[in-house]
Amino acid sequence: MNPLVVLARKAKRRLAPRPPAGEVRDRVVVTLAPEGPPRGWALVSYIIDPFLLEPDEPLPSRHTHYWESLQIARTFVDLGYAVDVISWRNTDFTPQKDYAFFVDVRHNLERIGPLLNPGCVKIFHSDTAHMLFHNAAESRRLLELQQRRGVTLRPRRFEMPNLAIEHADHAIIKGNDFTLSTYRYAGKPLHPIWGTPVAHYPWQDDKDFDACRRNFLFLSSGGMVHKGLDLVLEAFAAMPAYHLTVCGPVDREKSFEEAFRRELYQTPNIHTHGWVDVDGPEFMEIARRCVGLVYPSCSEGQSGGVITCLHAGLIPIISVESGVDVRDDFGVLLKTCSLGEIRAAVERVAALPAETLRAMARTSWEVARAGYTRELFAANFRAAISSISSG
Repeated sequence: MNPLVVLARKAKRRLAPRPPAGEVRDRVVVTLAPEGPPRGWALVSYIIDPFLLEPDEPLPSRHTHYWESLQIARTFVDLGYAVDVISWRNTDFTPQKDYAFFVDVRHNLERIGPLLNPGCVKIFHSDTAHMLFHNAAESRRLLELQQRRGVTLRPRRFEMPNLAIEHADHAIIKGNDFTLSTYRYAGKPLHPIWGTPVAHYPWQDDKDFDACRRNFLFLSSGGMVHKGLDLVLEAFAAMPAYHLTVCGPVDREKSFEEAFRRELYQTPNIHTHGWVDVDGPEFMEIARRCVGLVYPSCSEGQSGGVITCLHAGLIPIISVESGVDVRDDFGVLLKTCSLGEIRAAVERVAALPAETLRAMARTSWEVARAGYTRELFAANFRAAISSISSG
């Protein structure tokens, strides 16, 4: 069932028929009202799409932010507030009422913040590392690629830096201590929150770890250099005894695809799958054939792909900048993401006894189910709002 139907049991949605995609949709305002008289109003500026679904339309599984945006609004409704929801891309909205809270993820804090009533608590909900760090990290990776291979690729994940943290009273940061460290300069109260998967998976008790010990997965959304696929491809091309399955929209980045055509399509131990629905059986079969995830991203808030793979029982070999905490008993945290470090980590994991691999994978799965769930996100976001209110 569409989660908005569940929300509608406690909140009345006042909305005209769904508008088309693009700029028109970005100007829509969705209003949610609690069952009784509201104790006040909240304004949420995030992903508008889940609020525009038809009652029988499923929530998209392409990204965790669809559910998380819905849950943020649900939290305020559950606390008795009426909620106006706008797109974070809405550049026209002007507040016409007094709000007790305003939550935004990018640029609207700077634009709308000064127009709000005195006493409105302005909250920056960050789902990335600070954008200056984010952009600088991708630039470094692109420069390193240019120096290694003599090819210049355009940035894919660049965003205009925002001043949200400067205009906020508080920040709720999705990520770990690395992510928070990129915002501490501002001196604002920071409330950490952990991310969610788009799907949950049962433990695969019949998985053959001897058979899959040399098989690894790379899973990401767009921005292949930012996510580190160039490094992973070069590492595995030099390790013919180890296999890599690539899941991600490589075909949408033609310049990257051309630069790495040999590795992607002409290297026997590298299998380029392309985009995969992680909420479907195909992904579970890929996860069954692989022992671990290799993901040397240069900057994240907290990688949803990593969290998804933890839930699938894969052993993570990930960068510090992925924003997910990893202990030695279930994964490897890459410090430099050099080709040598990636190769050494892959070889070290693959050489472990099958029972050790099984124990690490089980711990990975248990850590995910204990810490990276929708229930915990909802509880932690509500606790953050309660702490902000009482402070």
